[in-house]
Amino acid sequence: MSLVELAERAEQADGVAPFNEASLLALRDGARARVIVQQPDRDGRTVAAAYAVGDAPVEIVVDPARRRSGIGRRLLEELVADGEDRFWAHGDLPAAQALAASSGLVAERTLLVLRLTFDGPPTPEQVPDGVTLRTYVPQDADEIVAVNARAFAHHPEQGAMDRADLDRRMSSDWFDPAGLFVAERDGRVIGFHWTKVEDGIGEVYVVGIDPDAQGGGLGTALTARGLRHLHERGLPVVDLYVEGDNAPALKVYRNLGFQDHARDTLYARPTPPDPHPHP
Repeated sequence: MSLVELAERAEQADGVAPFNEASLLALRDGARARVIVQQPDRDGRTVAAAYAVGDAPVEIVVDPARRRSGIGRRLLEELVADGEDRFWAHGDLPAAQALAASSGLVAERTLLVLRLTFDGPPTPEQVPDGVTLRTYVPQDADEIVAVNARAFAHHPEQGAMDRADLDRRMSSDWFDPAGLFVAERDGRVIGFHWTKVEDGIGEVYVVGIDPDAQGGGLGTALTARGLRHLHERGLPVVDLYVEGDNAPALKVYRNLGFQDHARDTLYARPTPPDPHPHP
């Protein structure tokens, strides 16, 4: 069983994928992994695995049929002994919480999943003066990458998107250029909202605003434009991911009707106290 197949089995059982999109893209592309550990059973079938690319945290998956037998704990202990110290728990399921707590790991970061269920047309967008909203054209690609880098300069995953990564995402079966909206002012791209539709659920995939254009309502306008697009496609539900400590974004999304739905938690080994603290 491949890692992708193992991940799919776990997702069917848990309702949440054990690997994030970047990991799945890397697996399918055969990208070089920093961590790849597979534990086989007596018949050679993979029953648990750990995976990470680049400097991303490790993601662990255990075959649902082989859980509660200590496999996940042994795998985690092996990784910690090898120096790994950050681990994603997608969905932050009770079993993951218990394993993290018993292993001395602490929650370092929370990624919230918010959900909007349409009960009518969404709030119309109010576009700031001097700004035009339009759909994506291929000539926008490099400007979107540049805006994304500025908007997510301190974000460990999204901020790393380069042109090759953008092209990989756009080659996915779900990509629809009609669902990627661009904000333009004075002939320059200053923001974008990339929507996604998969398995009958819409997603606010990425909203990126150039730091120079933040604070004027552009993020709300772009988000609302994408929601209108998803509603017009007949989708009843829209999800999005947002950092748990991103108060401005959470305010925008909750004002648009989103509510907490699930969460991913990054667990880490606690930093030991400095034995020689400075006075």
